[in-house]
Amino acid sequence: MNPIVQPNTLILASNSPRRKYLLEQAGIAVDVIPGDFDESTVAPDEPRPYTSRLSQAKAETVAVRYPQRWVLGADTIVSIHGAVLGKPDSQTSARCMLEQLSGQTHQVYTGFTICRLDPNSRHTEVVSTDVTFKSLSKDEIDWYIHTNEPFGKAGAYAIQGLGTFLVRSINGSYTNVVGLPVCEVIETLIRQKVIQLPNRQAP
Repeated sequence: MNPIVQPNTLILASNSPRRKYLLEQAGIAVDVIPGDFDESTVAPDEPRPYTSRLSQAKAETVAVRYPQRWVLGADTIVSIHGAVLGKPDSQTSARCMLEQLSGQTHQVYTGFTICRLDPNSRHTEVVSTDVTFKSLSKDEIDWYIHTNEPFGKAGAYAIQGLGTFLVRSINGSYTNVVGLPVCEVIETLIRQKVIQLPNRQAP
C-alpha cells in the first residue's frame, strides 16, 4: 500500500521522463503539464541563482493557469571550473564537453520550485552534487557520442543510462544528478502539506 497521502495530484511543469519517473517511484502522483517558458530570456549567472530563477519561472508559467493547484518546476545544469555546460547541439560540442569532464570533478545543480498561487505559497531551493569522472580515452568518448545518449542531456551524459560508466564517484544526491533531488523535494512537499504520511495507530 502506498504510504503517502496525497489529496491533489501535483503538476510537474516539465516534460522530463526522468523527473516523472523519480516522483512516481517515490509514490507521488503527477500530471505532466510543461510550460512554454523561453529559457533564453533568463540572463546567464552563477549556477545557484541561475537554476533558482529558471525553476521559479518554469513553475510560475504553469501555475498562473492552475492557481489552485501545486506546481513543481525544476532546472538542472552542469558546471565545471565555473563554466556552465548546457545540452550539446552537435557531436563536436558533445566531445568538447566530455573532454572537459574527463578525469575531473564537476558540479550538478538542480533548482526546484514548488508553488501554489491561490493562496500564495512557494518554496525554491538549489541542491548541488559533486561528480567525478574517470579519465576517458578518445575511443570511449567516440563510442559514447555515437550511442546518441549525450544529446538532450546537460553536460552531455546521463548517469542513469550508459553514461554510468563515465562516473568514478559522486558526493551528494544521486537523484539530483538524474534531474531532481527527491529527498529535498519530498521534505518540501510534506512541509507545505501537499503530501502527508498517515498516522499509524498501535494495534
